[in-house]
Amino acid sequence: MTARADVVARLTGSAVRGERPRSGALAEATLDDGRVVVVKRSDAPGAARAEAAGLRWLAAAGSVRVPAVHGHEEGWLVIDRVTEGRPGRRAAVRFGRDLAALHAAGAPAFGAPPPHGAADAYIGLARMRNEPAADWPSWYAEQRVLPYLRQAVDQGTVRVGEATVVERLCERLPELSGPAEPPARLHGDLWSGNVLWAADGEVRLIDPAAHGGHRETDLAMLRLFGCPHLEHVLDGYQEVAPLADGWDDRVGVHQLFPLLVHAVLFGRGYAKQAFAVARTALSG
Repeated sequence: MTARADVVARLTGSAVRGERPRSGALAEATLDDGRVVVVKRSDAPGAARAEAAGLRWLAAAGSVRVPAVHGHEEGWLVIDRVTEGRPGRRAAVRFGRDLAALHAAGAPAFGAPPPHGAADAYIGLARMRNEPAADWPSWYAEQRVLPYLRQAVDQGTVRVGEATVVERLCERLPELSGPAEPPARLHGDLWSGNVLWAADGEVRLIDPAAHGGHRETDLAMLRLFGCPHLEHVLDGYQEVAPLADGWDDRVGVHQLFPLLVHAVLFGRGYAKQAFAVARTALSG
């Protein structure tokens, strides 16, 4: 029995009769009762715990669907496999409604981690600090934008003049962020690769960087990296929880966070995008 199969057996209570690698970090394991689970390996300290806590917090809202978590152990995470289907309009509208309900489930504060989640978490491969705060503009600037901006400047990925523009936007966030909103329960890394269109006609979300935040941030990330039938997702969302006036003009403000994370991880192209959306937001 491999180390992976041994972990799966302990966390599911069923022996493994077959394994199929999907990538360097992911594999599928077929259990002796016929079920198939996904096994994820991460060497980043606390990443498996943070992801498990995030999935459970999203599931507790009773809205969006996520794969069931069987458990985590020393860098291993075991969840149900999602049998994928094709994107569709009806599923997109339902997803939009469910996402609105997830956000409305709320969080104790901006930056609040999921229950049993750690303050030091991850968004993708980047570290992400969850430190609760009462005010969204200052929290977003200090904990979501500026830490990654500084890293990108230190790496030489963002130029000093570009950083000044982003810093100026942070100073103006109180006036650029729209009406005050209560903390929403965010997926936190809602790009299209983490939105699985399942064979049963429902959407499942995976790989969260869950925390309390502003609901427009999840929607801005969906737009940034593309999402099938996004217009129908937004239609469903607006049916349940209409967005505040001017939300469409604030998309770039909310995209700064993921763009700077990607600049740190993947380089100059994302830094240029971050500078462009900051300049547009300031001139709007």
